Amino acid sequence: MTVLHQEHATHPHAHGPDCGHTEVPHGDHVDYAHDGHLHRAHSDHWDECEPAGHTAHEGHDHQHGEDCGHLRVQHGDHIDYVHDGHRHAAHNGHWDDH
Repeated sequence: MTVLHQEHATHPHAHGPDCGHTEVPHGDHVDYAHDGHLHRAHSDHWDECEPAGHTAHEGHDHQHGEDCGHLRVQHGDHIDYVHDGHRHAAHNGHWDDH
């Protein structure tokens, strides 16, 4: 999965363990959920952490929902469920990897 480099140019807030935003483990980094999108540190600025294209998560039998036990994160117009270092989002009868 490729991640787009989309800088969040007007972001004066410094995220960190005590900033009050949800930390979301994501592969080799940590995203911070903030206002319906996810930020990640990149060099001396913050990027939007968004996948490039559509990546279906094949063989995902678990059905996420309010009581599934995984962290729920608002992401734009939908909810992502976080586990195993990535986020899943419902999409047309399957789960996408975000």
